[in-house]
Amino acid sequence: MARLPILVAPDPRLKQKAAAVGAVDDALRALMDDMLETMYAAPGIGLAAPQVGVLKRVLVIDIARDDEPKAPLRMVDPEIIGASDEDCVYEEGCLSVPEHYADVTRPAWVTVAYLDESGRRREQTFDGLLATVVQHEMDHLDGILFIDHLSSLKRNMILRKLLKSREKKA
Repeated sequence: MARLPILVAPDPRLKQKAAAVGAVDDALRALMDDMLETMYAAPGIGLAAPQVGVLKRVLVIDIARDDEPKAPLRMVDPEIIGASDEDCVYEEGCLSVPEHYADVTRPAWVTVAYLDESGRRREQTFDGLLATVVQHEMDHLDGILFIDHLSSLKRNMILRKLLKSREKKA
């Protein structure tokens, strides 16, 4: 396994739409393992392939706390097939938008169809924090960042700070 570099906004690759995968093979399983290692090291609770520069519809999630056993979820070609009418608000952050957080409103639960790491089709309903994380990571597959759900004023302020931080490091 290997740790992968995480792209940081406003990297234009984060705004691109990822391609469907269609089938799970050993190379894709290795990518998901690398993504999990990268996510755990960051540390984070979700990571989508576009965040590591791979434009494939793949994501990994693990919301287990540090004192709980790891419970990784690997999804290939996820698709929301049902969502609640009720909304939920969570404070979101993102490994591609480091050190910035904001409240985002999303459906309280979603049902998702996806391929698991074995290539089997699954349908699962997620609620609470897991529903938010699934939707957040699926947004990455369509080139959407959580800051795109904010007002243009807040979004632009965060992007300016990220650019300024990048310039200081360069």
